[in-house]
Amino acid sequence: MKPAQGEKARVTAQSAAPETNFASKSVPRHLARGVIGFGLIIGSIALVPVAGPATLLAAPLALIAFRGCPTCWMVGLAQTISRGRLERQCADGVCTLSKAHPAAKAAEEPTADINVPAASL
Repeated sequence: MKPAQGEKARVTAQSAAPETNFASKSVPRHLARGVIGFGLIIGSIALVPVAGPATLLAAPLALIAFRGCPTCWMVGLAQTISRGRLERQCADGVCTLSKAHPAAKAAEEPTADINVPAASL
């Protein structure tokens, strides 16, 4: 009975690991964050000869736009693009990626309510 309880604890510990998500709500929004982040880094370095080393203080603001670092932004771009197109399936400690089923994707999307009440005069 003890080995079964130990196995349950190990499975629970593995599934409780936090999933890091750097994705945005849309690709244009994510690209805008990238433009802001890279613009801040490039601008702060390029303006050093003109305005002095104080312009380097703008570079850390890029970390807010990137939600971490440029690599985090790139991972988020991949997550944003693949959202809804790929599906992760884990079984027995092995995870695989496969194409999402169209029926499952359609079930997750909310449907618009077309009933519009008539205006009263």
